[in-house]
Amino acid sequence: MKAIGYQQCLSIDDPRSLLDIELPEPTPGPRDLLVEVCAISVNPVDTKIRMRVQPEAGGHQVLGWDVAGVVRAVGSDVSLFQPGDEVFYAGALDRPGANSELHLVDERIVGRKPATLGFADAAALPLTSITAWELLFERLQIGEGKQDRDQRLLVIGAAGGVGSILTQLARQLTGLQVIGTASRSDTQAWVRELGAHEVIDHSQPLAAELQRLGINDVTHVASLTHTDTHLPQIVEALRPQGRLALIDDPASLDISLLKRKSLSLHWEFMYTRSLFQTPDMIAQHQLLNRVAELIDTGVLRTTLGEHYGTINAENLRRAHAFIESGKAKGKIVLEGF
Repeated sequence: MKAIGYQQCLSIDDPRSLLDIELPEPTPGPRDLLVEVCAISVNPVDTKIRMRVQPEAGGHQVLGWDVAGVVRAVGSDVSLFQPGDEVFYAGALDRPGANSELHLVDERIVGRKPATLGFADAAALPLTSITAWELLFERLQIGEGKQDRDQRLLVIGAAGGVGSILTQLARQLTGLQVIGTASRSDTQAWVRELGAHEVIDHSQPLAAELQRLGINDVTHVASLTHTDTHLPQIVEALRPQGRLALIDDPASLDISLLKRKSLSLHWEFMYTRSLFQTPDMIAQHQLLNRVAELIDTGVLRTTLGEHYGTINAENLRRAHAFIESGKAKGKIVLEGF
């Protein structure tokens, strides 16, 4: 089968950083689905692993953790899906990625593809939807419904992949006042379009930007990028006993700053359930099905930002380079081989 992989950790401007290769077709295990990959999207995790994880000598590392496709075969213990089903999912970090014509995935982390979306639009959603859902409802412990009317959520990096779906979830499913951050006019317009009540510029001091809008504090912060840089401003902006959740990888974080206000810190990593085979692993199947329902009923919309053409090494190198530039709006998707 066709696939895209790498043998060395190289800068994305090196043509060997991602290569078109041929690999054997995989065989499903007991709880696996064998999925024909129709579309993928590219995430910052792809670029991080490409630069940090060296494949075994003579082997290839295959990236890709966002898929929309069709089930072609199932393992002996599969009960949730059958061949022919259209699915979407983000996969597992400790298994080969999905930049290949066929891909194996545990059924417990797979959802049914939204019926109203094509494969490209659907592929933009799984990883960011899982991350945003877990961050909002599990880490920050926001309740669905409108009971949190006196509370405010600040989303730092609201125009990116996770921010684009998190903004929608918070606006549509909760009573929070949603304040997004974006630094360019086009990304600020995007965040407003997705439902943010207010948009501020994260290239400026956050607390001052909030004060400019007459907002004295926020109760929750979702920090999706540059948390270490923004931390003093986050602490200043948070109401005493507020909650901070993050997803990025700061080299260091001075959490002593949180003590005076009794702020709580929560890390969201959507691969935790699959990496540790947690008893509640099937929650990702359930939440992806819920996202599909919300898409099909018009509550949520796809966050596809750019379509980069067919799935091959050249187009994936372009996608990685654009993500590394820090200028992405929404998600980058590729479709077909």
